[in-house]
Amino acid sequence: MTTPLRLLITGCGGIAGAWLKPLAARQDARVVGLCDLDPARAQARNAEFTLGAETGSDLATMIDRLRPDVVIDLTIPDAHAEVACLALSKGCHVLAEKPLAASMADARRIQAAAQASGKTHAVMQNRRYLPQMLRFRDSLRGSIGNLAEVHADFFIGAHFGGFRDQMQDVLILDMAIHTFDQARFLTGLDPVAVNAIAWNPNGSWYRHGASALVVVEMAGGLRFTYRGSWCSEGGNTSWEASWRAIGTGGTAFWDGREAVRVEAIEPWKPGQFMATARPAIDAPPAPAMELQSHAGCIDEMLTAIRAGRQPQTCGADNIKSLAMVHAAIASADAGGARVKISALI
Repeated sequence: MTTPLRLLITGCGGIAGAWLKPLAARQDARVVGLCDLDPARAQARNAEFTLGAETGSDLATMIDRLRPDVVIDLTIPDAHAEVACLALSKGCHVLAEKPLAASMADARRIQAAAQASGKTHAVMQNRRYLPQMLRFRDSLRGSIGNLAEVHADFFIGAHFGGFRDQMQDVLILDMAIHTFDQARFLTGLDPVAVNAIAWNPNGSWYRHGASALVVVEMAGGLRFTYRGSWCSEGGNTSWEASWRAIGTGGTAFWDGREAVRVEAIEPWKPGQFMATARPAIDAPPAPAMELQSHAGCIDEMLTAIRAGRQPQTCGADNIKSLAMVHAAIASADAGGARVKISALI
């Protein structure tokens, strides 16, 4: 049996449970330390999952004492660069909760530190490890012709409390990263430029930027649009958003939950007002996935570290999704002006 990877988790707040549940079930990794600015919170997580780990509040000291192979960063976005650069400089791989960083400057710092250390830095993008997400992606491959447009709607009234209520650009910075990364994953294309507007609607319980409209030009001219609100009461979409993908030969839909459907057309004929729909097409089956969502992404990241390869959500790739976020924020700040991705990476 291989020696378990030694893991040190920093940040033991609400998201820690989504990581600790699958990690506690693994035989190839062991949580040896839990770090939090509030030591009682680290101790509570230690007891909750019966980890038998050491707890503390000083990350540098704990790294030096415990010598972990991997530091898992579950701190707030503003702390990600400091945590990652510290851990990488001490020879640790780093796995982080999204977003990669709170700014593009911080993201570039992390990438430079990862390259200098020769260690892996990767980001949680759990939507890539959902069977229905993969089913929808497979529906776009050929059955609706050449892909031309992809549209996502995200409307949820989320009353978090805590730091999100005070965040600048809360929807785009803290949540849209998921949907933007999904768009890259579904299309297989990288972003080129972004136009966006953002605002805080009447009745919002957030301080800033709870709603947004974003248009992204992807490679090859495809357009991806995002409509979203985090203070939309009633009629909630899935957390994975509701999707429509339009091709030259039809349209595919995913409600972000279980329903995936494809409406293809017969080739248009001169004189027709609208093309004729073909008989219903069954979407490809969802792949069997033993480990899904956080568990699936964690498995891929840890497997990649053991194999000496980069995971699919490595920072060098994920920075492109983060650039969509910061291009959208920059565009909104400039009244919807076009912002090139190349100016940010």
